[in-house]
Amino acid sequence: MRSNRFLRAARRTFTAGAAALLIGAATVPSLVTPAAAADGPASVADLAQGLLGAVVNISTSQRVKGTEGPGAVPMPQLPEGSPFQDFFDDFFKNRPGEQGNPSQKVQSLGSGFVVDAEQGIVVTNNHVIADADDIEVNFSDGVTLKATLVGTDTKTDVAVLKVDPKGHKLTAVKFGDSSKMRVGDWVMAIGNPFGLGGTVTVGIVSARNRDINSGPYDDFIQTDAAINRGNSGGPLFNSDGEVIGINTAIISPSGGSIGIGFSIPSQLALGVVDQLRQFGETRRGWLGVRIQPVTDDIAESLGMATAKGALVAGVIKGGPVDNGTILAGDVIIKFDGRDVNEMRDLPRVVAESTVGKAVDVVIVRKGVEQTVKVTLGRLEDGEKLASGENGTADKDNGDEAPAVSTASVLGMTVGELNDETRTKFGIAAEVSGVVITEVTKDSAAAERGIQAGEVITEIAQESVATPKDVMDRIAALKEQGRKNALLMLASKTGELRFVTIRMD
Repeated sequence: MRSNRFLRAARRTFTAGAAALLIGAATVPSLVTPAAAADGPASVADLAQGLLGAVVNISTSQRVKGTEGPGAVPMPQLPEGSPFQDFFDDFFKNRPGEQGNPSQKVQSLGSGFVVDAEQGIVVTNNHVIADADDIEVNFSDGVTLKATLVGTDTKTDVAVLKVDPKGHKLTAVKFGDSSKMRVGDWVMAIGNPFGLGGTVTVGIVSARNRDINSGPYDDFIQTDAAINRGNSGGPLFNSDGEVIGINTAIISPSGGSIGIGFSIPSQLALGVVDQLRQFGETRRGWLGVRIQPVTDDIAESLGMATAKGALVAGVIKGGPVDNGTILAGDVIIKFDGRDVNEMRDLPRVVAESTVGKAVDVVIVRKGVEQTVKVTLGRLEDGEKLASGENGTADKDNGDEAPAVSTASVLGMTVGELNDETRTKFGIAAEVSGVVITEVTKDSAAAERGIQAGEVITEIAQESVATPKDVMDRIAALKEQGRKNALLMLASKTGELRFVTIRMD
């Protein structure tokens, strides 16, 4: 009752203050209605009661070998017949790592929710069950069932478990459409914070499309509903009782909730869950390109009015677009009808596409917008191909090379790429262009992170093969009034990236 009186008093104070601030602005709607100020927010008891049965606690255990680390305390040598012998035997000899007790169990707790009562399918976070030897699902009525792992996806931190549906009457919840959620919409989190199962918290959607640098497909829903340790893997519900997010991370200096929590949106998680259920693994679309952001400098160098899209820094050999459909230097601005406003938009929309699907890709090539047709490969196969490409480099071909000529430009010393410079910098045989042999400290090139041993392959989307080509291209750009030069650089192993350098 005391808390209700406090809420009503606080709301009356807020309403009075708001009225004072909004004098002369009668067209602005009030955030708190008179009824709400008098009665407080509507109860969510009925909604929570219907959902609690579908939310579970996940407990895992992992058997790890005990070791005697450098900080281990040795057992003291006691006189024979000492009255403390039994005490020290219990304390020291039964420690993990001692002979006869070679391993120990490490336990952890998390949350999850049932999405298919007939099949016994439970969804949680990958990090909740990672490396677990045993997984148990604990229901709100106290029943515990052993769970088997169906599949995991580390990129989105999603895992799917299965329990025996005959072992307990299950209640399931369904996924909703997270794309319809707006900032300010009410949400409810249910989970197992600090081992306190069946905990309900309420808040709002604080933000959408959050990138917290946890993976390639970051697109989190941010909420102020209290999420703590143990909530991971639990559901975030909308006001209709549909799962619109999987709670997965918090920002907190103390480990407790400070009102900044993150959930995987259902729009992203649902496709992953379906694939894990069907195949036991993910099958994502793959374009076969390396990309980087389009900065203002790069946009200007490419003749683009605004900085948008994903810049293709390289094409993976053997990939879907290795046939010349898409080239290094192209900017992808639309994929299968969906706009690509930032670089991070592209991996997500490609991954959500069906393997083998033919899609239209809108690109900007040398300032001209055009549409190309691409048939997608499978990301998981592409990762193996890409790692093999990066991990191998052909040996030097041993041809005689002419004497090295050098030039200084934009804070760099550049030279011909021949046997001598290949050997000196360890540059792979398939890399071609002009090698950077030295970078002046505090120069424009140094500011961009350019290093000796990198190779200039293009300037302003035109190939260069000699130091003279480099100087001629820079001179031509200056004559055109360009302020920046767009360089395509190759690493020692052939990985490409674009860099802009000031020419003033």
